[in-house]
Amino acid sequence: MVDVAQNLYCPFCDYPKIVFDGKTCFSCRRTKSLQGLFFAASYKDFITKKLISQFKYPPYIKDVSKNLVSLIINYFHNLDKIPDFHSFFLLPIPLEKRRLKKRGFNQAEEIAIHLAQFLEKPVLTDVLIKIKPTLDQVGLTKEEREENIKGAYLCQKPDLAKNRKILLIDDIFTTGSTMEEAASTLKKSGAREVWGLAVARG
Repeated sequence: MVDVAQNLYCPFCDYPKIVFDGKTCFSCRRTKSLQGLFFAASYKDFITKKLISQFKYPPYIKDVSKNLVSLIINYFHNLDKIPDFHSFFLLPIPLEKRRLKKRGFNQAEEIAIHLAQFLEKPVLTDVLIKIKPTLDQVGLTKEEREENIKGAYLCQKPDLAKNRKILLIDDIFTTGSTMEEAASTLKKSGAREVWGLAVARG
């Protein structure tokens, strides 16, 4: 699993830089749109990795989403207090149509739907869409990931993003390229704050 204290680190620094409550540090905030990250487990944990693999890759077990959300809920309960998501909307990282058809579901959306029941927050599923086919990020360098995902998202309903606080949901956060690109697209469409929440950090 994960040491809750790790969530105090800036998500983008190559070397852990301690900040407050998982926020992006000041130096990274000058170039990043994602304002911070919460994550429930380490992807190095065998059980977590196996669950996500069964969920995201064949055999595509959809119900695993409930187990992964349980990890997030348990993580929140282990904090001194649950972060204040009172005015936030949940928004899952969108999936390319080709991969959605192959898998049968968007894994980030499944996580968001179950998590929304716990947080009692609405889920925005049609605000952000993926418009560019991309390679699988696994195995790519940080620079290759950034180039691969660049320009991949479109905010098709900017009126629903404008002045909103948004919690981006995904299964894994590795270099942050995917969430950062999504956050950048939302901020350009007028979102007030964009934070990330992942099941695991790679």
